Amino acid sequence: MYKLSLDEKDESVIKDCYEKLNLLFIDLKKTEVNCFLSKENDKLDIYLEIHAGAGGTESQDWADILKRMYLKWFDKKKFNYEIISEHKGEEAGIKSSILKISGINLYGLMRSESGVHRLVRISPFDSGARRHTSFASVWVYPVIDDSIDIKFDDSELRIDTYRSSGAGGQHVNTTDSAVRITHLPTKIVVQCQNERSQHKNKETCYKMLRARLYEYEIQKREKDNLKNLESKTEIGWGHQIRSYVLQPYQLVKDLRNKTESSDPEGVLNGNIDKFIEAGVINR
Repeated sequence: MYKLSLDEKDESVIKDCYEKLNLLFIDLKKTEVNCFLSKENDKLDIYLEIHAGAGGTESQDWADILKRMYLKWFDKKKFNYEIISEHKGEEAGIKSSILKISGINLYGLMRSESGVHRLVRISPFDSGARRHTSFASVWVYPVIDDSIDIKFDDSELRIDTYRSSGAGGQHVNTTDSAVRITHLPTKIVVQCQNERSQHKNKETCYKMLRARLYEYEIQKREKDNLKNLESKTEIGWGHQIRSYVLQPYQLVKDLRNKTESSDPEGVLNGNIDKFIEAGVINR
């Protein structure tokens, strides 16, 4: 068709051929990515945690931008999500957010997003319009079902209750319904505040803790645990997996597989497929 349209100089058919070829290459890329999603855990749903690094309002705003980027990508993929817990910043942004997302092969697609993400931009909060560097961490771990047996002793847990910080009317401000559980041997912390009932929040926390301990054991078996823990515990210089530079030039670059985009605005609006795909293929 393309050769015939060139001979006949039929621009409309040439344009149609290019469109069909682009769709074909997109399908080929999806097929290639799916070939790498063969591990038993790849099909599982995920919890997604985002935490602001040091730096106050700057980092909290960056954490909120990252959350928005992922939510836009989830919407484009028609994945379902809910916010489990979220702590707002004093002036802007978020200190942390935990989401549960459901979709096909989500853990396989998203697991490479775990790590520290770095932003360089002219700060909207700086009256001197100076360039700032901000950090936020992303942590992805699988939602496990009841068939996976993860045991822990209640004596190893510290359970705290507190008042929810989000919107929700009088109940949120008067009842200690939010729950935080710390697993003392591993220092893993989970929290939930999206339910009105403390009992339901505690039940969700137990599910999240089982998922986190399962992920911990997976990483331990793969001998990647130490490296991953280091990248998640120190949210700052030298630990970032991806940089988003808005000033003095425009570039998003993954430091592990060298994937780049010169359209950071598009990336921050949820166009992250090339980074997700590279993470799957190169993991």
